[in-house]
Amino acid sequence: MRVRQLRREDLNVLLELYDHLTRDRVPPPSRTHLEAVWDELCTDPRYLYFGAEIDGRIVASCTVTIIPNLTRSAKPYGVIENVVTHSDFRRRGCGAAVMNEAIDRCWAADCYKVMLLSGAGREEAHAFYENLGFDKNAKQGFVIRPE
Repeated sequence: MRVRQLRREDLNVLLELYDHLTRDRVPPPSRTHLEAVWDELCTDPRYLYFGAEIDGRIVASCTVTIIPNLTRSAKPYGVIENVVTHSDFRRRGCGAAVMNEAIDRCWAADCYKVMLLSGAGREEAHAFYENLGFDKNAKQGFVIRPE
């Protein structure tokens, strides 16, 4: 297995992998819109997408955004999202590999913290994150969505 930063040509593979991410099936936007968003993400160095590759196939991914900040000596912080491993490749270290790459990039960018959110009832995912060093008791997360 190798971990690498995803590129423009990885969009289709990433979108297929996202089928393993959520049970909520929301219709995707148009292909044109997806490509425009992906181009934006690929050209801004603050957005990083990592993939674990086995035999040339991306089987796990996560994204981290490095956010500039005015507090904490103006050190940035990282936010990890969309952590996913193909269901056929779980429990093989692929998810941990992409997460560790994302975390390492945050430390290299002098982030003072890295954070993520996880669904409240996803105990298995919570154990996974705790094994990587995340502290579920350090902060309280809140989410609001449009009605």
